[in-house]
Amino acid sequence: MDIEAEVMEMKQMLIDISRKIDEVLDESMTAALMKLSEESISELYEGEPDLYSVADLKVRYK
Repeated sequence: MDIEAEVMEMKQMLIDISRKIDEVLDESMTAALMKLSEESISELYEGEPDLYSVADLKVRYK
């Protein structure tokens, strides 16, 4: 391989690595936002009564 081909291959590898890093960051940001929204909305439902009780379940897991 000549130098130009090697440089192009390295450039493509860097693009692929950058894309994968972006995907990982996006997934972790999404998980963090979901956790934050879960925690913030839980305060709204703290005082609300449960719609169903354990006795209402048809299948019980142990």
